Amino acid sequence: MTANAEVEPALEVRIDDLDHDGRGVGRVGEKVIFVSGALPGEQVLVRRTKQGRHYDQGEAVRILEPSPQRAEPPCPVFGVCGGCSLQHLRPEAQIAAKERLLAENFQRTAGIRAESWTPAIDGPHWGYRAKARLSIRQVPKKGVLVGFRERAGRYVTQMGRCPILEPRLDALIEPLKELVAGMSRPDRVPQAEVVASEGDVAVVLRHLTELTAEDWDRLRAFQERQGVVVEAQPKGPETAVPVDPERPARLFYDLPGSGVRLEFTSTDFIQVNPWVNRELVDRAMALLEPGPDEPVLDLFCGIGNFSLPLAKQGARVTGLEGDAPLVKRAEANSRDNGLEVYAAFHKVDLEEVPLGELPQARAASKVLLDPPRSGAVENIKALASGIRPKRIVYVSCNPATLARDAGILVNAGYRLDTVGIANMFPHTSHVESIARFELGEGEGPVE
Repeated sequence: MTANAEVEPALEVRIDDLDHDGRGVGRVGEKVIFVSGALPGEQVLVRRTKQGRHYDQGEAVRILEPSPQRAEPPCPVFGVCGGCSLQHLRPEAQIAAKERLLAENFQRTAGIRAESWTPAIDGPHWGYRAKARLSIRQVPKKGVLVGFRERAGRYVTQMGRCPILEPRLDALIEPLKELVAGMSRPDRVPQAEVVASEGDVAVVLRHLTELTAEDWDRLRAFQERQGVVVEAQPKGPETAVPVDPERPARLFYDLPGSGVRLEFTSTDFIQVNPWVNRELVDRAMALLEPGPDEPVLDLFCGIGNFSLPLAKQGARVTGLEGDAPLVKRAEANSRDNGLEVYAAFHKVDLEEVPLGELPQARAASKVLLDPPRSGAVENIKALASGIRPKRIVYVSCNPATLARDAGILVNAGYRLDTVGIANMFPHTSHVESIARFELGEGEGPVE
């Protein structure tokens, strides 16, 4: 833009909805505009930041008529940091918006509606995040920054604390800045993975160049001073090692509703919100209703988060997972909980291996699955067309792929019996949900 170019005046826009990224949705003429910082029902002044053929993007610069659901964000970097997008919306309204978004996906993608909705699973709205990957960057005139990336994605947010992090992790942000700033190559330390368990707190520091003897001394001193376990990770997750081999991290969480304890490593996938996860597991057990000795299939089983509670109820569980280290962890957790007779785990690439070819899958009368954001379309097709278990409980982290997969099941004779939200990530637009599908009467496996 030249010095003489005119600055476009702010636009007055009425906001009608929220999109899947938590932005307000309005119209300028016939064109849709997505507005950061705006809520449904508000009249706002908008500065347009991007124009496209089919839609525009903008930021709210003034709220002319605020929504009664608007809240004052407590975080000083809200709007800059990309970690949260909905702190300006009251928690109960966030849940309602996520339920509405899920229902719209079912209707738009598959033309279906759930027969009933279960109450949303909720937990603490602050200090809930017990696992996070923090970016690190050395910046001239600012020093070392530690935190989530900015909303645009390129830069690290300049922050001193984070109210959504579990308090033991929140307290590490400033000490981590000091630690990295004193290392031999702070510019070659790009991230720290932090995790708070019911056992230890672990910090995994990624480094791109070899650490010096002084670096190792600093890491050990940091570990002692902060009361955490520090690991150094030179390459992939499997290379993370404790800076003190005599002091490995003991990380675990309990599922009181099932009487199960699960151990994991610092780089394993686990649900980041332990409070909601406990309730989610209990809800899954109630929806699936496994019977004694009933054959149950758990797809994308991870470390056994759902498998072992199912086995605790006496079901004969087969857990399938594509990540070999997670399979080993599930097997160890099964032994530690005395459930190896009831739970068996296998490494299977669920995106490549046809589910219908596996005897363990064909024998299942009930199925639980917790797939990645991409969903489980090929597995759902196999369940719908050949295996046809009488009940499926689907835990989803993406409304769009859940709706797509639900359409396949409903078209094959299943009913979307019930669905509900799990508020796993308060103040974000992330939608976690759990749905139960029942095979219609007179339907059964295809011979």
